[in-house]
Amino acid sequence: MSTPRPPLRRALRRLPLHAAAALTVVICLFPVYWMVTTAFKPSTDIQSYDPRLVPRTWTFDHFRTAVSADGFGLFWRNSLLVTLSAVLLALLVALGAAYAVARMRWRGRRQFMLAVFVAQMAPWESLIIPIYIISRDTGMLDRLPTLTLIYFMITLPFTVVVLRGFIAGIPPELEEAAQVDGCTRAGAFRRVAFPLLAPGLMATSLFGFITAWNEFTYANFLIIKQQDSRTLPVWLSSFQSTFGTDWGATMAASTLFALPALVVFLALQRHVTAGLASGGVKG
Repeated sequence: MSTPRPPLRRALRRLPLHAAAALTVVICLFPVYWMVTTAFKPSTDIQSYDPRLVPRTWTFDHFRTAVSADGFGLFWRNSLLVTLSAVLLALLVALGAAYAVARMRWRGRRQFMLAVFVAQMAPWESLIIPIYIISRDTGMLDRLPTLTLIYFMITLPFTVVVLRGFIAGIPPELEEAAQVDGCTRAGAFRRVAFPLLAPGLMATSLFGFITAWNEFTYANFLIIKQQDSRTLPVWLSSFQSTFGTDWGATMAASTLFALPALVVFLALQRHVTAGLASGGVKG
């Protein structure tokens, strides 16, 4: 009896890992699949005691209900405005902080990074009451700039950590050579180092976008009275009333809500892994 060939033996050894990976993918994707298929099911099939993995008939009625709901366009605008503003502000501030930590030597640099790591590990839900009191006392309740600042604070520590490691991975000799050729320090960074930061910037942008786009707790807790200042996560709860929940419209609205994050991820996915890996190489 011939012994198994090395490629076959290697494949058999990896079979449990592949099976575990496939099972993980199925477990993670099944709720998404169920959400999307429920959005296309007629109401009679959704309420049926005999659920089906594949709908017998397909309908767009629930999507029409979601799109025609009060405030659909306004809440989309609010979410996009708050999310993009928070991400851009976090990138701008984190880029300067990461450069200062990675390239300069100053007293308190290690303590600063320790504070950033502590802020990254802190559960933001535990700060709801202090933030609510501060917002109330400063007259910032029921205002979109408040959410923008909160999402900026949530995404800033992660952005600083990743960009700091990414800048540290760029040889400083490249910027020094540009300075020898006549560039200022800022000009050398803009012309030489900044183009090399694209993967890191995209990785942190994706994280910040998904975090701010999906956030519900602060949006629901701080935007209490002003209907025009609510965002999409709060809008999703409008399909639930004292008479029950319109599951078809809820799933359709959730599908529409997930599309922007999916589009951003698909557009940036090739740079995300490289950005996160490069950001953790040097510290």
